[in-house]
Amino acid sequence: MKRLFLKYKETILYIFFGAVTTFVNLVVFKLCCLLFGSKLYLVWNVVAWVAAVLTAFFTNKLWVFESKSWEPAVLRRELPTFFGARVFSFFVEEAGLLLTVDLLGFGAWSFTLPFITVEGHDVCKVFLQVVVLVLNYIFSKLVIFKKEKDNNGTAG
Repeated sequence: MKRLFLKYKETILYIFFGAVTTFVNLVVFKLCCLLFGSKLYLVWNVVAWVAAVLTAFFTNKLWVFESKSWEPAVLRRELPTFFGARVFSFFVEEAGLLLTVDLLGFGAWSFTLPFITVEGHDVCKVFLQVVVLVLNYIFSKLVIFKKEKDNNGTAG
């Protein structure tokens, strides 16, 4: 079991911290909708995105991709690429919300579970979080926190 974990450690940690980040995103989004009204759901998505991106940067840097350096040169490379990739996936999510909630009409329905009402924009947001999670993993793995190869061609 330990061998299997070590083989897939990065992916397992990314999924775990991706779930944490997604939880932060969804909770902040839902709280904003409940406190301030869901008509401004695209604005609340921005607020939730900021909270999630801050969570994701630190968890990805430290634990998932183990980029431990806080050197200015490293941060000058990681921060803009990380936030640039997240801005791209943010626009994918915003466009997806606009499409599914407003244009396709999923925002018009809702159902009640014990203790909470689930609205159409909530369901659309959860679906789009899966899309964003995959996009962000690809960007993080291949661009932002990629391991530099040494002279032997191995990552180090």
